[in-house]
Amino acid sequence: MITLPPGRPVELQGRGTTFVREVAGADRAVLLLHGWTVSSSLNWFPVFGPLAGRYRLIAPDHRGHGQGIRSVERFSLEACADDAAALLEHLGTGPAIVVGYSMGGTVAQLLWRRHPNLVRGLVLCATAGQFLRSTGEQVYFGGLRALAGVSRRTPVRTRQAVADWLIERRVDDPWVAQELRAHDALALVEAGAAIGEFDATEWLPAIDVPTAVIAHELDTVVPTRRQLELARSIRDAELHRVVAGHDAVAADPAYPEVLGRALDSVDARAQNRTRAT
Repeated sequence: MITLPPGRPVELQGRGTTFVREVAGADRAVLLLHGWTVSSSLNWFPVFGPLAGRYRLIAPDHRGHGQGIRSVERFSLEACADDAAALLEHLGTGPAIVVGYSMGGTVAQLLWRRHPNLVRGLVLCATAGQFLRSTGEQVYFGGLRALAGVSRRTPVRTRQAVADWLIERRVDDPWVAQELRAHDALALVEAGAAIGEFDATEWLPAIDVPTAVIAHELDTVVPTRRQLELARSIRDAELHRVVAGHDAVAADPAYPEVLGRALDSVDARAQNRTRAT
């Protein structure tokens, strides 16, 4: 049985209402940013318990995902980063160590770039600084951009009916299906297109906070070589490896331990920087 920490809606002034799960712990805050097509609960349920008490864990749903902010505006990763910044300011918990998984890793990078005062460290998992290079990726993300255009012209009830039909056909677990049904179908498609447009390669070397990269060596969603390139592009980034696929956070029982080591290392380096200044 899956046990989740308490969750609650949080109104972010001028942005909308998001949903956040929190785990009380030490004063040091860790912001957990989930990946594409999942919710904070689906992404992070394996780590809430093992990390409880060591840090204050804050896990919001991204806009359009789960119970995250609903908006008529086109989905953007930048808006997600600004949502995360508004949440930290609302809770009064910044600066935080920001953990980003897959798409959440792109949001974490943008959060540092757009709101550096709120980020004391980064842990980037199963993610990259750019996703659009190969011919196959150009076709895939180009298809998502086209689908996003069609979806925006499709009635809401039709979009959701199609999404529910796909969930019923492919998802057996009732809890997982319930979490997926909460998504905004249009936002999910636009989010996929936005990932294809993301490119941080020019400014990654400027990241100046302690950073760890967790590279998934069997990842077929975000190629491992891209994850290793990300680690090489960020000055003094620590590299942690897991012999697992893209879903390692849920599939690999050892993942919470790896994430905990990466967090502890980033936290220690951040504390040393603070003492040095």
